[in-house]
Amino acid sequence: MAVRALRGATTLDVDETSHMSERVRALLAQMLERNGVDHDDLISVVFTATDDLHSGFPAVAAREMGLGDVPLLCARELDIEGGMPMCVRVLMHVESDRARGELRHVYLEQARSLRDDLPE
Repeated sequence: MAVRALRGATTLDVDETSHMSERVRALLAQMLERNGVDHDDLISVVFTATDDLHSGFPAVAAREMGLGDVPLLCARELDIEGGMPMCVRVLMHVESDRARGELRHVYLEQARSLRDDLPE
């Protein structure tokens, strides 16, 4: 098995804990489902959030999904002028036999515009 990295992002409409959890859980579920990744295939997950998000840690949503035994890390996204607001990004490390070109990165909500080159 090779170590592969999956990317994903989503945006929030409001900075509220329950909304953060809902959007991040939806993103993680899609990343796992679209790539056939099982819990035991996960190595680690890194989350970043933009400076305008303060209501909670994205990793809490992963714990709510039963991923509390996977190493999770939250960090602050770079505050770049013109960057996507209210955005949570994910870098997921997995063990997989799939080739890099077979991986499906997942961008939801307004974050779809970050990678409009990717298939749905």
